[in-house]
Amino acid sequence: MASMSNLMFLSSIFLFNIISIPFLANALSSCNGPCKTLDDCSGQLICINGKCNDDPDVGTRICSGTNPPPSPPSGGGGTCQPSGTLKCSGKSYTQYKCSPPVSSSTPASLTLNDFSEGGDGGGPSECDGKYHSNSERVVALSTGWYSGGTRCGKLIRITAKNGKSVTAKVVDECDSVNGCDAEHAGQPPCRNNIVDGSVSVWNALGLNTDDGVVPVTWSMA
Repeated sequence: MASMSNLMFLSSIFLFNIISIPFLANALSSCNGPCKTLDDCSGQLICINGKCNDDPDVGTRICSGTNPPPSPPSGGGGTCQPSGTLKCSGKSYTQYKCSPPVSSSTPASLTLNDFSEGGDGGGPSECDGKYHSNSERVVALSTGWYSGGTRCGKLIRITAKNGKSVTAKVVDECDSVNGCDAEHAGQPPCRNNIVDGSVSVWNALGLNTDDGVVPVTWSMA
């Protein structure tokens, strides 16, 4: 009887291990947990240098312990979730109706845009329905930061990594939802962290327009 009990006990342990293995294999890592791909991290976390962490492009603060509630599409603060995917020219582009929170030093990517008629900006500026000369210091902001036009005509201060800064007027939206059509000059949706500046803005910051995209910070002037 004793030997039979031992066999039953060992069998139960063996079965438990078999059942448990799939759950362990499918476990998702939380903050600072090990990872190799995006699928290894839970929720909104992404894999950075082998550890699960907040996504800087989305603006989550889960791992810092200060994650605010989700924000409305205005882009005034909180987290920012993708709103969908737009497919064009055989590629898929993530759509956003929001942008990372705005602060006194908001990280962004500065891109180059021609706001003049016939330029790569497509139609006239959203704010005033006009085209703008390349000599003007003007910008377009990603949909969330554009905030439904509430920043139209206002000045923002852009600071480059070289320490130079410049003020520029908001005249347009860098659409993070729509694109790939005539209105957007065939261009795909913008990312949600774009400050799209005229060549005059780039020149004032002492930047090389051939770079195409450079990291900057911005704030309301």
